[in-house]
Amino acid sequence: MNWGRVLTAMVTPFTSEGDINYDEAARLADYLVTHGSDGLVVCGTTGESPTLTWQEEFELFRVVRDAVAGRAKVIAGTGSNSTREAIEATQKAAQLGLDGSLQVVPYYNKPTQAGLYQHFKAVAEASDLPILLYNIPGRTGVSLQPETVAKLAQLQTVVAIKEASGTMDVVSEIRRLTPSCFSIYSGDDSLTLPILSLGGIGVVSVASHLVGLQLQELIQSYIRGQYEQALAHHLRLFPLFKVLFVETNPVPIKAALEMQGWQVGRVRSPLAPLQASSLQALRQVLEEMELLHEVRGSGRVTANVS
Repeated sequence: MNWGRVLTAMVTPFTSEGDINYDEAARLADYLVTHGSDGLVVCGTTGESPTLTWQEEFELFRVVRDAVAGRAKVIAGTGSNSTREAIEATQKAAQLGLDGSLQVVPYYNKPTQAGLYQHFKAVAEASDLPILLYNIPGRTGVSLQPETVAKLAQLQTVVAIKEASGTMDVVSEIRRLTPSCFSIYSGDDSLTLPILSLGGIGVVSVASHLVGLQLQELIQSYIRGQYEQALAHHLRLFPLFKVLFVETNPVPIKAALEMQGWQVGRVRSPLAPLQASSLQALRQVLEEMELLHEVRGSGRVTANVS
């Protein structure tokens, strides 16, 4: 499965009252698709899924689907640490005509590898929606092992993984054990280039809210065999990759978007706004990279992608 090279893990905009700002979500989705994103992952970690209700999530899926109108893939974050809940959410997302489902490793209850296999197998067999596995042990407390990934890759609808363990040996082993048609996406912007070199296909990105076109060029340079150019892109973007995780994601990226004029609002509790020192560090990188460039007449400050 190839949903494209750059999939943006989209933030969820909120109003000043803390409700979802669906109008701004639609505008942001449209902007992302015209600025480098091949697809949008909605209601993942960056979308603050732990603090969204299922009703809010399904409405957001619908709004984003309509906003991009077939111009990009829409992948719904319908994972859960309850297998029954994940199945029900994935079936409902499939009815919306979306392009895929992000299925995170169940968190907090720490299943064994056998439990993980049975969980994902049950979800995969419950609908025809293609599944993007999501391995992020730093948040879930358990890692999906390469051998389990390879076993899951034999299921018809399990077509890709978002790998965010941060360990290149894990990526290497997944690539060694799975067929070439099984896609590996980097779950960390800063590891996009290394994972491409290990047979990855692209990235599920946070930074693409700001530099989607530049990320596309990084990946396309690598695909064209222009490795030095790809490395130059990576090194130029590296300070941004790092500062966007100066505190817990999505706190920094929402602050950056607010600086650009997007009405994405604050993060929901228990997350808190950026500390002053982190905000200063973020602003400095954005200014150095000329990402606070005002587009005259638009009423919005947007990223300079030239």
